[in-house]
Amino acid sequence: MELSPVLVISIMIGLIIVLVFVGAPAKPMRVIGQGTVRIAIGVLFLFFFNIIAGSFGLHIPINVFTVIISGFLGLFGIASLAAIHLIILP
Repeated sequence: MELSPVLVISIMIGLIIVLVFVGAPAKPMRVIGQGTVRIAIGVLFLFFFNIIAGSFGLHIPINVFTVIISGFLGLFGIASLAAIHLIILP
């Protein structure tokens, strides 16, 4: 059974309307929001790192594992991923 995009969007809009009128619990929504922001920052860190370090032959793939590490550890995560790439995976 395949879901059509119209059905998925309708369900999402319905859930948003219900959350607006009923209200969402503050603590879980804050945690989810902070996690989403950290993951987005991790993707941007990896993207710009790959642009800059590409001229030196260094590339870190953008996948779930590397995004979570770079998002939650920040620049230290990027540095550790680069060190792993240079030292362990030659």
